[in-house]
Amino acid sequence: MRVSTAERTMNYVVLAAFAVFALFPVLTILRDAFSPRIGAAGGIHPENLIDAWRIGGFGASLGNSLVVALIVVVVSVALSLGTGYAFGTMRFPGSRALFPLFLLGLMIPAEAIVIPLFYDLRTVGLTDTYAAIALPQIAQSIAFGTFWMRAQFRALPQSLVEASALDGAGPLRTLLRILVPASRPAIVTLVVLVGLWTWNEFLIALVMTPSGRHRTAPLGLANFQGQYTADNALLAAGAIIVAAPMLILFLVLQRHFIRGMIDGASKE
Repeated sequence: MRVSTAERTMNYVVLAAFAVFALFPVLTILRDAFSPRIGAAGGIHPENLIDAWRIGGFGASLGNSLVVALIVVVVSVALSLGTGYAFGTMRFPGSRALFPLFLLGLMIPAEAIVIPLFYDLRTVGLTDTYAAIALPQIAQSIAFGTFWMRAQFRALPQSLVEASALDGAGPLRTLLRILVPASRPAIVTLVVLVGLWTWNEFLIALVMTPSGRHRTAPLGLANFQGQYTADNALLAAGAIIVAAPMLILFLVLQRHFIRGMIDGASKE
């Protein structure tokens, strides 16, 4: 079907408007991050990033976020591959009842369970540890990961699994050698989404680390904001420091991420 010039022009106008709407906050933060601090001379001040890094102690908080994100992403993606494979390709007793239970993790907000979780983890001595921050997020991520990978594996041709079985491959080998390579865009999308959600998580990290010893990047930024509320330049520089790792990750994996999102839009 041919698209008229007027329709094409309107599409570009709408897309440009949404682009401006999305980019305006980012450009505002970039402008503020390099603007003069209170009492400083005019001009561009890239040293604001160095000052924010040094004053806010973002090195430690970014390191803590990186450790937590690696734990959550590796464990949740690995387990989601297994559960998604089981629900997507196998028929076993109780599968119809078990899958909705996994989806409960998508429906129950963290705010509703974080206080009971804190007392449970304190009882077993896990508060103020990386495990206390990572375990609740792993549970939440597996819920989405199971749903995501189940849809991906169900969309693949059943002949792949049947041919692998005829060649004598077991379930684990079929998963690792056949289905995982064929599902790379969906897996990369899952990695990016889980990594982004884990990196931005605030409440669980705040409650599970009362001493602040394992303070993550969002907590470090909040603490920094409490100290320098009036200095917009330092606050914007701190925000850029916290957001930069996830932005770099997305830019590196954007091709696979976009392909996975497009493919996922046509699945269950």
